[in-house]
Amino acid sequence: MAETGDIKIGVTGAAGKMGSTLIRQVCETPGFRLVAASEAAGHSALGRDAGELAGLAALDVPVDQDSDALFAVSDAVLDFTLPGATEGHSASAARHGTALIIGTTGLEAEQQSALEKAGQKAAIVQAPNMSLCVNLLMRLAEQAAALLDEDYDIEIVEMHHRHKVDAPSGTALGLGRAVAKGRGVSLDAVADRGRDGVTGARQRGAIGFAALRGGDVVGDHSVIFAADGERLELTHKSASRQTYARGALRAAAWAQGKSPGLYTMADVLEFAAPS
Repeated sequence: MAETGDIKIGVTGAAGKMGSTLIRQVCETPGFRLVAASEAAGHSALGRDAGELAGLAALDVPVDQDSDALFAVSDAVLDFTLPGATEGHSASAARHGTALIIGTTGLEAEQQSALEKAGQKAAIVQAPNMSLCVNLLMRLAEQAAALLDEDYDIEIVEMHHRHKVDAPSGTALGLGRAVAKGRGVSLDAVADRGRDGVTGARQRGAIGFAALRGGDVVGDHSVIFAADGERLELTHKSASRQTYARGALRAAAWAQGKSPGLYTMADVLEFAAPS
């Protein structure tokens, strides 16, 4: 039974794989309570109980298409949907002052600007990957890039399930930004996101990306530092979406009482700046 002090959680995209995972994690984690769930207009899950939809006992929380109402009753909303939907959810977060935890990737510049605007009125935590270990990987990769000069070529390799629609993954791009920061360069200036045909020799200082798709892979990411005679590989493999859900709840708890702003998982985990 939920306690009165539980953090009230809303979940958007409740019928999706990640939405169902989030619902289960909320219900299994002390200190949190699912109070609302939403889906897109016309979705077959509308009206169904969110608990039953996620393979649990009934929670008396029907899936609704009114996502704005979800923000009105929640302390924090977990959003792992699509860029267009997330943009709309950020406006609702700003309107109600509700904490918003965003795991959506593939946002365009205008959509990202909308999140930044919403962050002026609500605490928003945005991360390309909510996994605690992936965020540690980003910090380690940044530190390695700061220590290893351009004699070490950097390649980022990721693999996801066949249904993923964006490439490179948001996590891979986050890793790219981390190593670029370690090198003191702009990722846009040095990224090599596709090779085909006779491309010529690898450019010194480039940060390369390779995206693999197939099967039901949840998410594998490697950052490779390759020099003459040696190679360092930093790798993380996700076997379950539950790792993302645990990180999202940690972010939701952290965001309670925080001032409006657009935060990252580095803020949540209170990473110190590399020395």
